[in-house]
Amino acid sequence: MNLAYIPSPSTGVIDLGPIPLRGYAFCIIIGVFVAVWFGNKRWIARGGTAGTVADIAVWAVPFGLVGGRLYHVITDYQLYFSDGEDWVDAFKIWQGGLGIWGAIALGAVGAWIGCRRRGIPLPAWADALAPGIALAQACGRWGNWFNQELYGRATDVPWALKISEGPNRVAGTYHPTFLYESLWCVGVALLVVWADRRFKLGHGRAFALYVAAYCAGRVWTEYLRVDEAHHILGLRLNVWTALIVFVLAVTYIVISAKVRPGREEVVEPGAPGAPEAPESSDEPEADADAKPDADADAKPDADVKSEADEDAPKADGTAEAAKG
Repeated sequence: MNLAYIPSPSTGVIDLGPIPLRGYAFCIIIGVFVAVWFGNKRWIARGGTAGTVADIAVWAVPFGLVGGRLYHVITDYQLYFSDGEDWVDAFKIWQGGLGIWGAIALGAVGAWIGCRRRGIPLPAWADALAPGIALAQACGRWGNWFNQELYGRATDVPWALKISEGPNRVAGTYHPTFLYESLWCVGVALLVVWADRRFKLGHGRAFALYVAAYCAGRVWTEYLRVDEAHHILGLRLNVWTALIVFVLAVTYIVISAKVRPGREEVVEPGAPGAPEAPESSDEPEADADAKPDADADAKPDADVKSEADEDAPKADGTAEAAKG
C-alpha cells in the first residue's frame, strides 16, 4: 500500500449552473492564453507591435486544434471505427485526444496564412512563440490528469498517480507521465529562452530548438506509457515520430546557422523602431545642393565683372592724363 501518491479527480467536469466546465478543455484554453501572452512579450522585445501575436493566433489555434485531432483519430482509428465503436466519438474532442504533431503541423499552416496577411516572416513569429508553446503544452498535459489517461507503468513511488476503476483502465498507482511531460515542457521553455538570449537565435532556430528538445523528452515519457498504441519494429509510433522530427529539427538548426546566421533585424514592417524605407525626395535634395554650387560658381564671374567696373574709371583717368 502506498503511503503517498497523487490523487486523480473524481470527475473531469465541473457544472457551473447549466454550463459544464470540462477540465481537459479548461487546461487547453489556459495553455493558449499563456502561449499568446508570453509570445506577445517576446514579439515586442524583438521589435514587433503588441497584438500581432494574438492576431496570427486567431488563424493558428483553430488549425492546430483540427490538426491535433486529425492526427489522434488517424493514428488511433481503432478507438472510433472498430466494431462496437461509435464514429461520432471522433468529434468529441473534450473527451481527450490531441496529437501534438498534427497540432504543430497544421497550426503552422494557419500561422503562415496569418503571417502572410500581415507581411511578417513566419520563422520570426515562430521563434517568438516557441517557449510559449512549450508552456502551453505544460498546461495542457494536466487535462490528461482530469481525464485519468495517458499514465505510465504501475509503480509504488511516492509521486505515483492513483487511477480509479473505469472504462479501459484498471485501478492502481502508475507513473504520472502527464506530470513528467509537463515539467519537461517547462524546462524546454527555459532552455529556449536562455539559448535565444545567449546566441541570438533567428530565422526559425529558436522554434527548431524547442521542437528538438521536446522530442528528446517525449521519447522517454512515451517509453513509460502503457496505453494502447501502434508499434513499428517494437517501438511505439510516437517514439518513431519523435526521433524523426528530432533529427529534422537538429538538421535545420545546423544548416540554417550556416546559410542565414544571426537573426532578423526587422520582424514586422511599420513597427515602432523599424527602419523606414528611403523617401523619393533624394533628387530634389540633390537639386537643392546643386543650386548653391551654381551660385558659388557664378560668384567669381560677378566678382570679375565688378572688378572690371572698378578698374574702368582708373583706366579712363590715366588715358585723360596722358592726353593732357
